[in-house]
Amino acid sequence: MRKLIVGALVAVQMAAGMVALRAEPYPHRTVTLVTHSSPGGGSDVFLRQLVKYLSRQIDATFVVENVQGGSGAKAMARLASSPPDGSVFYATTPTYIYTSLLSSSATTFRDLQPVVNFFTDSEVVYTAASSPYQTLADVIEHARTERGRWGAANPASLERQAAEQLKAAAGVQAAVVSHEGGGDMMINVLNGTLDIGIGEVPELRSQIESGQIRLLATFNPERLPAFPDVPTVKESGYDVVLQKFRGLAAPKGLSEDVAAIWDRAAKATLDDPEYRRAYEEESLISNFIGHDSYPQFVDGFADETAGFLRASGVIQ
Repeated sequence: MRKLIVGALVAVQMAAGMVALRAEPYPHRTVTLVTHSSPGGGSDVFLRQLVKYLSRQIDATFVVENVQGGSGAKAMARLASSPPDGSVFYATTPTYIYTSLLSSSATTFRDLQPVVNFFTDSEVVYTAASSPYQTLADVIEHARTERGRWGAANPASLERQAAEQLKAAAGVQAAVVSHEGGGDMMINVLNGTLDIGIGEVPELRSQIESGQIRLLATFNPERLPAFPDVPTVKESGYDVVLQKFRGLAAPKGLSEDVAAIWDRAAKATLDDPEYRRAYEEESLISNFIGHDSYPQFVDGFADETAGFLRASGVIQ
């Protein structure tokens, strides 16, 4: 028995040594990853799961910092005023594009430097398991007769835009109620104040597994492999397809050398078999975009978004 224990300890030490050897040297011992999300929200969950595996590739300690307020404006300001030395990054999602286009904040997405993208995330429509809505069509029919109340994250979120686009496609006038985070919205879905909420699978995982909520549809182009019985919004009869990107941005001026470290680390982290099992369970789709291409990707998304907002009369 003693030999087995000693052998196991040696194996653990060797594995730890291999991880340490594989981790790439980095110019800072501590790296802060900032998100506009509240604790338990989509970006918060993404970052806290990511850092468990990212430290296998970059020799640093990662700290997640929640900077809420202004639909991401405060978080962007935090980044823009930080040194571009690789010590602090911001979790990019469509929210920071929408906030920049819909508000007059002093800091916008153009003041940050997109560095690397990790995932495409799928938006889903959900309701309380105790609600009368069995399908998305039930929700739309209720909205036709009694207007209804739908929940979304902050006003400048992709979830809010998903709700607005679904309203337009279905020709209904449901009230879309914005929240600062997914946790507050979940409470209002569960207590029946909201007919539905729009969110991401990772932040809904515990409620899905406990049977508290029911998924009605996904805005993904195809059905989610983990939920094959959940139809897409499009196949439900409403031509709306949306996906969320998840990556990191830095203060402008990040060096090529540091950006290249993140390219290598992101690829290796996404290829980590243990992490792959974890993120695929959360219906996250690996979508690596390196620092050479990510700025163009973000600019393209911003142009498309601005076009939709102008066409719908939201902005001039």
